[in-house]
Amino acid sequence: MEAHTMKTFSLNQHRLSLAAGLLLVSMCTSAHAEPLALQKIMKELGNDMQKITDGISREDWGWVEAAALRIADHPRPPMEERKRIISFIGADAGTFKSTDKKTHSTARTLATAAASENGEAAITAFATLQSSCLACHQVFRKRIQQHFYGQP
Repeated sequence: MEAHTMKTFSLNQHRLSLAAGLLLVSMCTSAHAEPLALQKIMKELGNDMQKITDGISREDWGWVEAAALRIADHPRPPMEERKRIISFIGADAGTFKSTDKKTHSTARTLATAAASENGEAAITAFATLQSSCLACHQVFRKRIQQHFYGQP
């Protein structure tokens, strides 16, 4: 009978350890995977980039201008989140900030071209804007996703 009690006690200890471990993993996973405001901002920027493509193809310059202005004036993540991101990026923070400034500036150039219905200038500005986005993504997207979301 004593052996049975010891097995039950040992089994209960295992169950308790397993439950505590699962709870800890669950807490870490949910805290680790909590989306940054940056993720929502990036989705909105992506939607506006698609709207610009659509607007250019239809020569709907008002549509292009509006989307470009939303990109130029896109919201910033909350200060605490910006600090976390910049702290993580470290020495590359200057590159991150300058790429963001270029995005704002180029989007304004695109909006101006669209407002004047200058298709060639709008297409050129849009190509520059796409290049700016790509440059930032190539340097930072994977690192940020891995660090903040544990994504490969």
